[in-house]
Formats: sequence, structure tokens, C-alpha cells
Amino acid sequence: MPENLRLLPQPAYAPELMPVEHVWDDIREQHFDNRIFKSLDLVEDTLCGALKELIDEPERLQSMTFFPHIRITV
Repeated sequence: MPENLRLLPQPAYAPELMPVEHVWDDIREQHFDNRIFKSLDLVEDTLCGALKELIDEPERLQSMTFFPHIRITV
């Protein structure tokens, strides 16, 4: 193993360590909580609107997904 790599042991099932899980939690709480949709098209429209909202708020998205142990450097 190269000296410049460090392995971080993680539990087999840990959704709280997956950044996308925080995004889905936010979308579910903000846009889908206690709602009944009359069609799949309305579900898709709501989801697309929620994702567009997150795109327009990069600071909010970063606050949900940035974890120090997942920094990617190019």
C-alpha cells in the first residue's frame, strides 16, 4: 500500500456517512413530507423542482454533503 494513502475503517451499513443520504433526507422533509400525489408526473415535477432549488443554493448543498474525510483534490 502506498505511504500517501490512509484507510479509514467504516461500518458495513452507515447511511449517515453517505453524503447523498443527507440530500435525500432534506428533499423528503422539505418537499414530500405528508403529501399524497395524484400522479407520478407530480412526483417527478416536485423532485425536479427540489433538485433545481438545491442547484441554486450551492452553500446549502455543500453544508449537507461536505465531509472532511471525503475531500477530493484534483
